[in-house]
Amino acid sequence: MIRQGHELDRDQSESVDVCVVGSGCGGASLAAVLAEQGRSVVMLEQGGYYTKDDFDQRELNMLAKIDGGRGLHASDDVSISLTYGNNVGGASVHYWADSYRTPADRLLEWRDEFGIRGHSEAALAPHFDQIERDLNVHPASDEYANKMNLLVERGARQLGWHVARVPQARKACRASGHCMQGCAYDAKQSQLVTYVPRAVAAGARLYSDLRAERLEWTGRKISALVGRVLDRGTGRPRGPTLRVEARAFVIAAGGYGTPDFLLRQGLKAQLPELGEHLFVNPCPMVHAIFDDDIIQWRNIPAAWGVEEFRLARYQGPRRVFGRPSQSRYLEGGYLFMPNQLHPGLLGAVLPGIGRTNTELMRQLPKLGGTICWIDDVEPGRIRIDGGRRRVEMPLGGGNGERLRDAWKKQAQLLFTVGAKQVLFGDAQDTRIDRADQIESAVRQLSIRAGRNALGAPHPGGGARMGASARDSVVDEDHRVHGFDNLFVADPSVFPSPPSVDPSLTILAFSRVAAAAVAAHTS
Repeated sequence: MIRQGHELDRDQSESVDVCVVGSGCGGASLAAVLAEQGRSVVMLEQGGYYTKDDFDQRELNMLAKIDGGRGLHASDDVSISLTYGNNVGGASVHYWADSYRTPADRLLEWRDEFGIRGHSEAALAPHFDQIERDLNVHPASDEYANKMNLLVERGARQLGWHVARVPQARKACRASGHCMQGCAYDAKQSQLVTYVPRAVAAGARLYSDLRAERLEWTGRKISALVGRVLDRGTGRPRGPTLRVEARAFVIAAGGYGTPDFLLRQGLKAQLPELGEHLFVNPCPMVHAIFDDDIIQWRNIPAAWGVEEFRLARYQGPRRVFGRPSQSRYLEGGYLFMPNQLHPGLLGAVLPGIGRTNTELMRQLPKLGGTICWIDDVEPGRIRIDGGRRRVEMPLGGGNGERLRDAWKKQAQLLFTVGAKQVLFGDAQDTRIDRADQIESAVRQLSIRAGRNALGAPHPGGGARMGASARDSVVDEDHRVHGFDNLFVADPSVFPSPPSVDPSLTILAFSRVAAAAVAAHTS
């Protein structure tokens, strides 16, 4: 059963085994596992319920429907745009469908540096096997590589960089190029077409347009959660409430939403690390004008990806997320992809105004580009100030070093494959015409707030996993320290960035969390 907010005209109550807040990769997969095991489950999603019939492939319409904050939320200093889902299925409805297993080196780091147990490569392998079957994950084949993908593959090979096919969660893909606007063909295997319907088929009840607002508890036990129906048009409360009593509560509201919700419960004093250690994978982009048409908004976004620089290289001991060291950064610390932006978004992120911007827009078919997901090493934080969520993310220090190196490497590849001109998309409209200009141009790029177009698509860490409330928010069972029946199942629990697209890591971790919730409710 799926009930939308407009269908609720009076206060409601539910009594179930498990209440899940959020319907993205964490919440939907956990709900499906538990419902199929016979638990009664209620899911709450503050966003709307949309299906393929609602995905009209118009940028502005879909931005308003499925993007959190309608694409307008930003970090506190407006240096980074916050990208997250606000709909049934979460961010998986607008993601690119890139589906990597967590690299073994990152799982070892989480074990050795942060003391995480129960999430090893061996422990997660059967979960990954099942998830990849459920989501039809497979390497992108040749017919799905658009011109920009082919240029990235060719350039990486010419430069001697490791490039590989990107694993995709797709089935019978139509190659429309509208992945970021929701798949109108149900080909992208988001939670909307996989674990949400499985959970509902197994008896779970899902309420959309309903925001979780308040937990009720005594001592270590949560007794109820109260949510309020939102008006979909304004995003504001419109009246009716839902009160859910449950044996276990799982917060899976995403990397921004979960710390926000828990902070609003007044838990910062007993969980001092709550909202700290935030990472967002800020993504620097570089654009290029070519002689031939690129038309970057066709076919899938990323069929090929450069993995050469996934792990940062240092002189001396490597740097650990959020911890200073004496080692010297050399290069890397990011995943490097072809970019796919549609005309509307390109118009917003390309530099200049008036005639300058108009001239660029006239050349859009010949405009290509790349993007990198930076593994943050300088953590940010989420706090609540006067009822408003504030996200603080530093761009200096180690993050700044990686941003500059990513700009350099992108420009180098774009010139290697024949770019006539490279644009960094900054407020100063920095452009270069030759590869020998890269070093000086990047050195002069400002990383001050508001100078660059940086997205933040992969938030996490704000409720990180660890041994005690002194240095973390949840334990190895995903249980919030100090509570018996409150769990977290989303990227908030990651101790540091997973160094690849996080969707499969979230899905696998949520199955570990599901086992702990099942044990608690058995």
